[in-house]
Amino acid sequence: MPEWLIERGIGETRAALMENQRIIEARIVRDGVIAAGTVLQAKLKSVGRNPVAVADGREYLLPRGAAGVTEGATLNIEVTREDLGGAEPWKRPLARMTEQPTGSTPDLSGRDAATGEFDEAGWPDLIEEARSGIVRFPGGELCISPTPAMTLIDVDGSMPPDELALAGARAAAMTILRLDIGGSIGIDLPTAKGKAARQAAASALDAILPRPFERTAVNGFGFLQLVRPRRRASLVELAADRATFEARALLRQAAREIGATCLAAHPAVIAVLSTHRDWLDRLSCQVGGAVTLRSDASLAISGGHAEPA
Repeated sequence: MPEWLIERGIGETRAALMENQRIIEARIVRDGVIAAGTVLQAKLKSVGRNPVAVADGREYLLPRGAAGVTEGATLNIEVTREDLGGAEPWKRPLARMTEQPTGSTPDLSGRDAATGEFDEAGWPDLIEEARSGIVRFPGGELCISPTPAMTLIDVDGSMPPDELALAGARAAAMTILRLDIGGSIGIDLPTAKGKAARQAAASALDAILPRPFERTAVNGFGFLQLVRPRRRASLVELAADRATFEARALLRQAAREIGATCLAAHPAVIAVLSTHRDWLDRLSCQVGGAVTLRSDASLAISGGHAEPA
């Protein structure tokens, strides 16, 4: 049976759905971000075609409207899409009116992972896939490119086109789950020779990807588009905000140290850490010593490391 493992870190909580000792789904829940599914009390700021509600100083768009509620009145809202942040800071979170009581929050439950358990399950490889956008599978690879309109997945490889289209569709479906990709997704498969091969590729995706989602058929050029719920930023989108992503990754690495610790990293990563004194204080308590920072422009942005102070 699949089992969720939870790793509660500094700046983020990591969750991985495990089956046969491999990650089949993953999430990163950022500290300070109101999770999708949370119910808040809000005030309706504006009505009309695009109603806006405000809760705790944050604006939420209400795409489904606010029928029967007057401007300035209070209402309960359920967050349906989190603050994406990163490369899309202009996109406000989404919500809907609800009769549920405030304080309702999504359930992120599972077995708390022991130190190193996530690494044994392949978490570092998963994070590298999110960083690079490259996912390899036998006979081919996926190249993932997030854009403001959709996430594009290009399939390439050395197999015959019909075989590669089938294998690529399967790999794309598994990757969508593993990297928590939602919203509009375009998959560019090799051009298969006939309709039967194109239908086989689409059926392979259907067999892996759980509902709800909607998709087109694979067209004659090998392109398929699907849309699935987008409740939060994908791991690929989070990784696109490189400095913040790498700062949290460095904290995860440093949490295993004992005693006074120095974090050496690219200046952009150090700049992020410098603005989060609470993260450094938590790390200091965890390692049992003072935490200092060292900026090193010669390091790659993903090359930060912890060293004895």
